[in-house]
Amino acid sequence: MRNSIFPALYILAAAGFILAIKWMNSPVTARRGVIAGEIGMLLAVVGTLLRHEVVTYQWILIAFFIGSALGVPLAYLMPMTAVPQRTAFSHACGALASALIGTAEYYRHTPHGFVMTALVLETLLGFLTFTASLMAFGKLQEILPTRPITYRGQNFVNLGVFALAVAIGIALILSPERTWLFPIFSVLSLIFGVMLIVPIGGADMPTVIALLNSYAGLSASAMGFVLDNKLLIVAGALDGSSGFILSVIMCRAMNRSFSNVLFGAFGTLQVSAQKAAERPVRSASPEEAAEILDSARSVVIIPGYGMAVAQAQHKLREMFDVLTRRGVDVRFAIHPVAGRMPGHMNVLLAEANVPYDRLAEMDDINPEFPRADVALVIGANDVVNPAAKTDKGSPIAGMPILNAYEARTVMVIKRSMSPGFAGIDNDLYHMDKTLMLFGDAKVFVGSIVKELNAAVAAR
Repeated sequence: MRNSIFPALYILAAAGFILAIKWMNSPVTARRGVIAGEIGMLLAVVGTLLRHEVVTYQWILIAFFIGSALGVPLAYLMPMTAVPQRTAFSHACGALASALIGTAEYYRHTPHGFVMTALVLETLLGFLTFTASLMAFGKLQEILPTRPITYRGQNFVNLGVFALAVAIGIALILSPERTWLFPIFSVLSLIFGVMLIVPIGGADMPTVIALLNSYAGLSASAMGFVLDNKLLIVAGALDGSSGFILSVIMCRAMNRSFSNVLFGAFGTLQVSAQKAAERPVRSASPEEAAEILDSARSVVIIPGYGMAVAQAQHKLREMFDVLTRRGVDVRFAIHPVAGRMPGHMNVLLAEANVPYDRLAEMDDINPEFPRADVALVIGANDVVNPAAKTDKGSPIAGMPILNAYEARTVMVIKRSMSPGFAGIDNDLYHMDKTLMLFGDAKVFVGSIVKELNAAVAAR
């Protein structure tokens, strides 16, 4: 009977995954999408445990309790600011699982033909995604240098290692009995994953994370062919295709190609800190900033990774409430690659219960900047840098940006004049209309809120 039940469970699980992706396209239905995905995964697990191939549940239960002991605290204790790192770590775990299953299947059955081709693809993508995701985690957590590490002839070395791994993979497809080749193939795949991420700077991490998500999904889909599991094929294909589409969207948002992201070493320091310090800037206090906001009618807030680091989203919500009660039109401008992963700013602002209809995408908000009294930049750097439009020699030349410079007054909350991940000075900071508000974003916004409340009480 159980053999007749699990196909139905797989169909329902696949439907849950499809609905999850569909509903997560909008913040309004995102929670529903998460629930659909969770139900789909539960049905997939139950359906798998009902398969006749399951001989013993002993090791499954052990793995279940170990995974739960690690996963539950990870979900509850990890701050929202670390979601990009957790996502990269999850990709690493999923990819390693696919690669290890492929390795086990190879030594158990030594498959031939199409199945062997799928197994080679599964292990290649699985192993390289594992080490690449760990490298991305290290860069996001700043355990490793966030700037690109490059050397002469690096691209040729990287492509040479990848080509060698592919050649050995083809040799295994043609002659699966050459078992001594498989460890070499696996090690080369692991090494290439490291080499893939080393030359990529932190500014490209949103695209890299989406791309690694695609690789992990494709590895899982290939594993479905190896195990003759149709749900894995469907779920992996959904994950792989959606991750690839998201990577394309991210590249378009930065006006860059995949080859430029993977081989362009985006993030090399272009302007020294000393040169940047020589250019004059105007600064202001919380009292002065509050006075400007108090007299404004239209305010556009531009969050960036600095907001995430300072965990200032809740104080921003307080500022939003104070200003809207005074009749000020407040909107949040969201750049597609702001933060360290796609949707990073949306997640943080949703955590603070900022209304969804107050979040505006780049193409929708850019025409509104000339009519905005104040553009308040909080921890964003490259996504508001006018050099993308004015300096053809800039590393970010051509990258679509939020046109904060067109607002009547620009205020930037930042700890210092240090550049963003692209490693270049921001021309916006030196404009006559710009006021630099130096300090921790959470503390500074809290001080502004206090001054605004005092001004309201004094009336």
